[in-house]
Amino acid sequence: MKKLNYIALLPIGVFLVLYLGLGILFEYVMEIPMGFYNVPIVVAFLAAILTACLQNPKLHFDQKLEVMAQGVGDKNIITMLLIFLSAGSFVGIVGRSSAESVAYFMLNLIPAKFAVAVLFIVACFVSTAMGTSVGTITLITPIAAAVSEASGFNMALCVASVMGGAMFNLSFISDTTIAACNGQDCAMRDKFRENFWIAFPAAVVTLVIILILSFGTDISGRVTHEYNLVQVIPYVFVLIGGIAGINVFVVLLIGIVTGTFIMLVTGHIGVFELITSMGSGVSGMFETCMVAILVSAMCALIREYGGFTALLGWVKRTFKGKKGGQLGMGLLVGAMDIATANNTVAIVMANPIAKEMSADYGISNRKAASLLDTFSCVFQGIIPYGAQMLVAISAVNELGYEMSAFQILPVLFYPMMLLISSLIWIFIIPADR
Repeated sequence: MKKLNYIALLPIGVFLVLYLGLGILFEYVMEIPMGFYNVPIVVAFLAAILTACLQNPKLHFDQKLEVMAQGVGDKNIITMLLIFLSAGSFVGIVGRSSAESVAYFMLNLIPAKFAVAVLFIVACFVSTAMGTSVGTITLITPIAAAVSEASGFNMALCVASVMGGAMFNLSFISDTTIAACNGQDCAMRDKFRENFWIAFPAAVVTLVIILILSFGTDISGRVTHEYNLVQVIPYVFVLIGGIAGINVFVVLLIGIVTGTFIMLVTGHIGVFELITSMGSGVSGMFETCMVAILVSAMCALIREYGGFTALLGWVKRTFKGKKGGQLGMGLLVGAMDIATANNTVAIVMANPIAKEMSADYGISNRKAASLLDTFSCVFQGIIPYGAQMLVAISAVNELGYEMSAFQILPVLFYPMMLLISSLIWIFIIPADR
């Protein structure tokens, strides 16, 4: 056992002060649009790593480089990076038209009275298929605004339903799932099975609440728009392959091949545009990959210095027993998410600590991965400065409507239900079911 060393946690503090401090300054003091996401997160992590390198002078710099290299060279980190890039390629090929087709297909079939419920269900499907909550919100929020305008439903309720569905965390190719599963050395199918019993009940209760609100209206008619369901096929293949437990690389390869074939055959996109879109999708993952590398290097040094031993000692004194350990793990990733406003970064940062907590508290890998993913989604869904909230507000404002986060939060039902479902899962459902 390494000696307890709380000072070794200083690099995390440096990162949080820089990133959160500059984010608040840009977003709320200087009032720069999307200011929180103009903060260079890679630079903040570089400052944190520099701080870690300046600590512990007994360890030579070359030795510190070796420690960081061992952290970055971990098999799970390499696997995570490759899956990130493959998922980016898939989403880049299939594009936004497939998601829009699903939305308009269901809206065409179902009466306008149930349009908000449809928006929630579509957002759940799209986020599961595409693996990106921000992408889902970007695609579906303009449709939600159109539904509100055409039907008379409250705009905040329509947007909140899309945001809630976007946080439905059962995707096999989302960056949070990839980060949690690889960080905890857990198969994605096992994590899906654990998560299903938290996310699905929360989604059902949310849907019931939305339907109850919808029944109280006298709205009639339908929302109509063109759609092309053939383009949804690659998403369906990815979902089926993931649930069946097929290797994630094989699943993504099937999605990429079928997506390429369908997009070319239907004439939706040309060869040049397809390759460009694929490149754009991969490029969109570069920052996430770099963050994973830098966090791994920083955490390797913190562990070497005894920082994690100190943190785990505090956690064990505060949270007793297996149930307490699970709650502590959830609150750990939640605190990271509040500080970083990015659920993927929060999971990557919490992973090494959670891994040691799992061993100490006897928490299975699949349960740890599910806790990290779920609690990060809960907190990311409710913070008013998260990317999901800011993108939704920006999309609505660009269409000429005025809306703030505090109009959306009271009707943002899914994250609230997900938190309740998570607590029931921890304290009432047997831990080793």
